[in-house]
Amino acid sequence: MMASSYSAKEEDGHHSGSAAAGGPGAGKSRKPDNTAFKQQRLPAWQPILTAGTVLPAFFVIGLIFIPIGIGLFVTSNNIKEFEIDYTGDELSSPCYKCSQTYSWNDSCKCSVPFSLDQPFESNVFMYYGLSNFYQNHRRYVKSRDDSQLNGDKSSLTNPSKECDPYRISDKKPIAPCGAIANSLFNDTLELYYIYPNGTKTFIPLVKKGIAWWTDKHVKFRNPAGNNDNLTITFKDTAKPVNWHKPVYELDPTDLENNGFINEDFIVWMRTAALPTFRKLYRIIQKNKDNLTPTLPRGNYSLEIAYNYPVRSFDGRKRMILSTISWMGGKNPFLGIAYITVGSVCFFLGVVLLVIHHKYGNRSNNADIPN
Repeated sequence: MMASSYSAKEEDGHHSGSAAAGGPGAGKSRKPDNTAFKQQRLPAWQPILTAGTVLPAFFVIGLIFIPIGIGLFVTSNNIKEFEIDYTGDELSSPCYKCSQTYSWNDSCKCSVPFSLDQPFESNVFMYYGLSNFYQNHRRYVKSRDDSQLNGDKSSLTNPSKECDPYRISDKKPIAPCGAIANSLFNDTLELYYIYPNGTKTFIPLVKKGIAWWTDKHVKFRNPAGNNDNLTITFKDTAKPVNWHKPVYELDPTDLENNGFINEDFIVWMRTAALPTFRKLYRIIQKNKDNLTPTLPRGNYSLEIAYNYPVRSFDGRKRMILSTISWMGGKNPFLGIAYITVGSVCFFLGVVLLVIHHKYGNRSNNADIPN
């Protein structure tokens, strides 16, 4: 057996003469260079946890998190929200007859009465909600052509293969293609206030401003050319299989809200992460006089054009009315999480303080030699 040895110069990263001159050991050494990084001699900092540092940290976290959590929780509770399910799976439901169809092409109307026990101030946001609808499915999420939605003409006539089987219809390219666009939510919701004498008045619903600005002006664009005549632009394309009308006729009352920049379409194309979700449908703006609430307490009627079938996937449909605050919509989880973390930290601080006060002196005395 041979014992390997090296001199002090080798320790400093210098090799012996034989190795340097091309001897047997030349080029075979696996010894790392004698540097602070490779020899793991870099300076390091390690916290020393003592009662004097840990206990104040617990108390500070508790005293900060608990008030923040209370503020978030109170703010969330002050947001008014009303939800009504209009799936119509029960025989007594006004929409029961409409819910029995599985077809996307049959329109049925139903009316769901409800009442508000308290007025809704400021702007009110109307959402539609779906349950048991997995928009986060991998193949569903990929089933779209972003180049086509961005107005690329070549993608308009030759969509991405990711859109299959909703890519070609009647030997024409589908615009917009893909499963997401094909399953566009197409129920129509209208809201009426019922006066005590029984007469009804329509509540104006604003459909502009419901989509993200970046989606409306960056990600989604209509193909250029033809003097913005969308009928000519989309003449060589086919509508999605489940749609009642082509993309350039989505909003007959507003020509600037058609095609790929239709805001209802843009909102739907932003897929949800969970199977139970809500999407913004309309905005009920505050009255200009600022004296009467946006939605006073009383009786209302929700008029529904029931087009979207949900029985095939055991889904549910609902309409939500909600106000918002500086933190967004109603969500008590964040406040509860802050209160919980703050309370746990404060409790641990108290427990550790008692333990330190009771046993700390005993440990210090044990360290002192006789």
